[in-house]
Amino acid sequence: MVLPLKKYPDESININAGPVRSFKESFKQMREDIIDTMKEHNLDALSAVEIGYPYQLMVLKIDGAYKVFANPRVITQKEPFIAKEKTPYLFNKEIEIQRYKELSIVYDDENGDMKNFKIDNEELASKFLRTLDYLFNTTILDRLKPQQRDKVVASIAEKGEMPSFLDSTCPTNSKKDYFISVADKLLFFMFISLFLPLFGVSKESLSGWWTYDKIAFGAVWLLLIGFFFYAQYEAKKYKQCTSCQIGNQIGFIVKRGLANIVLFTAAYFIVG
Repeated sequence: MVLPLKKYPDESININAGPVRSFKESFKQMREDIIDTMKEHNLDALSAVEIGYPYQLMVLKIDGAYKVFANPRVITQKEPFIAKEKTPYLFNKEIEIQRYKELSIVYDDENGDMKNFKIDNEELASKFLRTLDYLFNTTILDRLKPQQRDKVVASIAEKGEMPSFLDSTCPTNSKKDYFISVADKLLFFMFISLFLPLFGVSKESLSGWWTYDKIAFGAVWLLLIGFFFYAQYEAKKYKQCTSCQIGNQIGFIVKRGLANIVLFTAAYFIVG
């Protein structure tokens, strides 16, 4: 049976497929669905994940025959090269990516028997590794640098081949920004407290502000920790969004963390 192919930005493709344990009727049906879908779309490789089956199964068309790989694993890989790859998930947009020419593979055949398979061909190796990625929660996009990834996504979007990716894949208003907003307000009032002695504020009032500074100091660190973990959640959910990436997150945390330490130290000597 021909099944629909998953297309970017469908996030249901990002799963860790489970191993194939039974090679009976359900396996045979899954295998046939993969091959039927390959024939319908004239594909030379397809994984079960790309048509909605969460199993470690893939089929490659080699020398005109459909070869089934269940539970495939790469044991060794040698001779890196730059491959030009296309995948239905990314609307067959050509992407350059590093792969390995020589592969040593183990897999289970259609009867569940473990087999060995060796590849010493760039085209076949590229095809195998590209398809294998889907079985382990990875796509070509995940292997690209953020700027490269953005260019690929923008190129696909410009052709009108997918939904508005900015709305569906990258949050314009992130909840993690609330953590930073509150932290900034606490830091602002810590900064204001440094100038209170200049206006003749009483010792009792200064003592109260010092208590605030101590509480704010700890609260800012808690907010930054919360920001980091929520940002990690968004980075996994929106992998193609550079504003969600760890480099940006660390930048926010370092700046606020340093400001927190400087202001607290200054408050200790001026207000405390």
